[in-house]
Amino acid sequence: MGAKTALLAFTDGDLRPALLGATPSDAAEAEAVVREILPGYEVTLAGDSTLDVTYPPDDVTHVSVLPGAELLCDRRLVLDRPSELPEHLLRAGAGRRIIMHGMHSVVDWLCFAVWEDGKLIRSLSLSPDGGIEENIGEPFDFERPYWDGLHPLEPDPAWEDQDPYPLPFHPLELGEVALNALFGFVIEGMPDPDSIDAGGVHMHVFRVGDPSGQEQEAREAAYERAMRDMGPPRMFRMGPDGTMQEVSWDDPLQP
Repeated sequence: MGAKTALLAFTDGDLRPALLGATPSDAAEAEAVVREILPGYEVTLAGDSTLDVTYPPDDVTHVSVLPGAELLCDRRLVLDRPSELPEHLLRAGAGRRIIMHGMHSVVDWLCFAVWEDGKLIRSLSLSPDGGIEENIGEPFDFERPYWDGLHPLEPDPAWEDQDPYPLPFHPLELGEVALNALFGFVIEGMPDPDSIDAGGVHMHVFRVGDPSGQEQEAREAAYERAMRDMGPPRMFRMGPDGTMQEVSWDDPLQP
């Protein structure tokens, strides 16, 4: 799977009707939303996109202002622990529903959360390496088959001595179901007949930079930590029995 999302919505109710009737919003109105959600940042209009781009680059925000809803795509707006949503975002959603969805295919990470009038009613964040980082509130109906063990991840027979997957399901599989249930569309897999055409939802694109430079410094430090934690590279090749076997870098590439 190659799915990644960084979505945050403020809505008066179900987001799907707003997306079904989506028309391009006014750029000035969209910019005002960005400035409210990311106060103190440098904001510059940079073009147009659609909702099928759900994971913009660093320092880029996609936004659409819809009747009864505002939808943003920005990596800064999804959190490993959604319950730590900043207070000014809770105020922005006062009296409304806030919906978060984050997914990253490289590390099989998923989070989603829903607030109603400032109260967190459901938050889930998990990955195979980090385990269940947050699990607050009662699972939604669309989650229950996954927690009930109906969607286990079977080991790949090509990998010998493979440990069992550390979670009862694959986060990205649940992530697609959550995305469809909460936002009305999917990235991978089969959409429902009434799913939203994400490519038909217009999004304004803004470059939104941190003038202090602290975000870039934090990203560079995180990259350095990740490189240290990765350890030396490993190499595998297909063995005679069809399984993947680790080999030394000094070994020839062919059996």
